[in-house]
Amino acid sequence: MLPLGAVLKKIALGLSLIAVSAAILLYSDLGSRAGSKANTSRQKRVAIVEQTSTPPLDDGLTGALAALKERGYEDGGRMAVHRYNAQGDIATANAIAKEVTSGDFDLIVSASTISLQTIANANRFATPPRHHVFGIVTDPYSIGVGVDPKNHAIHPAYMTGVGSMPPIEDTFRLAMQMDPSLKRVGLIWDPSQANSVVATKEGRKVCTSMGLTLVEANAENSTMVGEATSSLLARGVDAIWVSPDLTTQNGIHVIVRQAKVAKIPVFTSMPNETTIGSLFDLGADYEAIGHVEGDLAADVLDGRDTAKIPVENVMPITLHVDRTVLKGLRDHWALPDAVVQRADVVVDETGRHVKNTQPVADAGTKGAPSAAGANPK
Repeated sequence: MLPLGAVLKKIALGLSLIAVSAAILLYSDLGSRAGSKANTSRQKRVAIVEQTSTPPLDDGLTGALAALKERGYEDGGRMAVHRYNAQGDIATANAIAKEVTSGDFDLIVSASTISLQTIANANRFATPPRHHVFGIVTDPYSIGVGVDPKNHAIHPAYMTGVGSMPPIEDTFRLAMQMDPSLKRVGLIWDPSQANSVVATKEGRKVCTSMGLTLVEANAENSTMVGEATSSLLARGVDAIWVSPDLTTQNGIHVIVRQAKVAKIPVFTSMPNETTIGSLFDLGADYEAIGHVEGDLAADVLDGRDTAKIPVENVMPITLHVDRTVLKGLRDHWALPDAVVQRADVVVDETGRHVKNTQPVADAGTKGAPSAAGANPK
């Protein structure tokens, strides 16, 4: 038997070895724990992709960035934003899609149908695919990106977003309410845009059911819009409808100018924050849609699984009417009181009036705004 002193020495030595081992393990784990903390607090890299600069797309991204900011994600803070704009060019759009899906991005946020399509196509070849949240898309279910039209929970696991099909039937009913004698409506559209194809098919169906004739002309770029408008006017249209088409949106002022000379109204499915000279605009509140998209983006940045977020249709509707357009029209167009009461924005000689607010100055409205009455009757 060992002396008591020797036993105590062995016990002390064992305890010392245990303490040293524990210290080594703790030290070796320090780096991984620090790395984990850094990973959760590191700045997120977000790509914002826009097909072109139009008021609806710009408003949508404004809403998305506002929602992200409300959730604690602000450029230069918890996220670093890299913005891309294809300026309406499909080759540039494809190049951007390839760059963002192969880049070191935590999330891609896109606006427009074309941006959704190009990114979805490029993401199929990315390793791994990048998370993608999309918005300002007319119909994501029928454009070949893998979103099931019947079960909206079925889509590629790495992407999600919202669709926004405009109220086309309601738009034509509103036009007929303003002019019951309406017979022929012109439409300029770009056949290369999937969203425009969807809207045109719906417009044809609605017009047929309502006894209207939809007179069509194609424009594949904004420089062709003027010629297409002249074609419609030569065929005797009573009004021109502008659908959710980026090409015609870029040429909207040309359409309105020629229609004014012909003394017929323009009505659109794309409300703007500025007055453009259309008689009425019935469609999406694009900033509100963008806000929904931004909330989804924040969810994904927070760790929510895109595979478990269904792609739903979101359409917060807004109506804008312009009373000043009535004066120059050849036919008996009118804005019934019920329509004016329904409108979210009313333009008259005194300015642009937003519901429940005072009139505001508007670059597209001549004359100083009045301080009287928010909602002219």
